[in-house]
Amino acid sequence: MSEETDFPDDAESIDDFEAAAFQEFNNPFEDKKPAPGAGDEVNLDVILDVPVTISMEIGRTQINIRNLLQLNQGSVVELERFAGEPLDVLVNGTLIAHGEVVVINDKFGIRLTDVISPSERVRRLA
Repeated sequence: MSEETDFPDDAESIDDFEAAAFQEFNNPFEDKKPAPGAGDEVNLDVILDVPVTISMEIGRTQINIRNLLQLNQGSVVELERFAGEPLDVLVNGTLIAHGEVVVINDKFGIRLTDVISPSERVRRLA
């Protein structure tokens, strides 16, 4: 064995090797062009029956665990929202509108007063 290299004396020289040949990878999704007219109309039929959760948030606050453990029947928790401010309407936890409480046939409901545009919803995610 030579002192200068870790290769055995009978090893082939680097010049005797050829570079490996690889096939070019084509991403099947990269070159797909939308069908003519596909950008004009979006077919939402496939998702129309997907259930979502709508919730109305009256307000929030943060308290420490000591105060949390002291809560009992009749306790009052002060929220960060003022009386008369609109409620937040959330779909799967994402704010989509604001509204006010109404009563319909002895049940609570909400009248939407401001619906957030889709572009604004996307901007808030960033």
